[in-house]
Amino acid sequence: MSVDPQHLRMVEALLFAATEPLDVQSLVARLPDDVDVTAALEEVQAACRDRGVNLVQVAGKWALRTAPDLKFLLQKETQVTRRLSRAAVETLAIIAYHQPVTRAEVEEIRGVGLSRGTLDLLLEIGWIRPKGRRRTPGRPVTYRTTDDFLEHFGFSVIDELPGLDELKATGLLQPRPPNALIEEARSQASGEGEDDEDDDIQGEAKITEFPRPVD
Repeated sequence: MSVDPQHLRMVEALLFAATEPLDVQSLVARLPDDVDVTAALEEVQAACRDRGVNLVQVAGKWALRTAPDLKFLLQKETQVTRRLSRAAVETLAIIAYHQPVTRAEVEEIRGVGLSRGTLDLLLEIGWIRPKGRRRTPGRPVTYRTTDDFLEHFGFSVIDELPGLDELKATGLLQPRPPNALIEEARSQASGEGEDDEDDDIQGEAKITEFPRPVD
């Protein structure tokens, strides 16, 4: 069943004017009651498939984006210096693959202690958030990744993380990893020292900026 052309125009207008991706509920709240939002999104997506602007789904939400093969027309590259904490990268990866996970479990997997500042940084960026409390003594807080994490790294769902299926098959995606893995991590950490919390990686990075399309 085809969608009323006027309804398609309304959906396109909302998506174009939005400053961030919109979920279906947000569109429903702004549109007349007789609009089939899901069908309209599908038609808009199909109509835009061969255009310069595509309708894509990111972290369960919808947004208009420049067609991938035309990004070279808009990109702007600048050289910037970034100080990236190795501990923060490792912590983010552990949370992404083992979520929901507690701070103690992150430390167990890494084999070294975790400073409060590392979690605070990831929380401030908006890539992780508290999920709830573990039903164990002490009721520790668990952490999980956010939609901002998915959007930044270009994933629609967490299952798109590289190698996730392979890690599940090996049994590594458990709240508490096998003891052998923990002992190996601790052994490596003791050989390298336990002060890697302050070990940073500094280098030049290319930042590509894509301005949103204009009428």
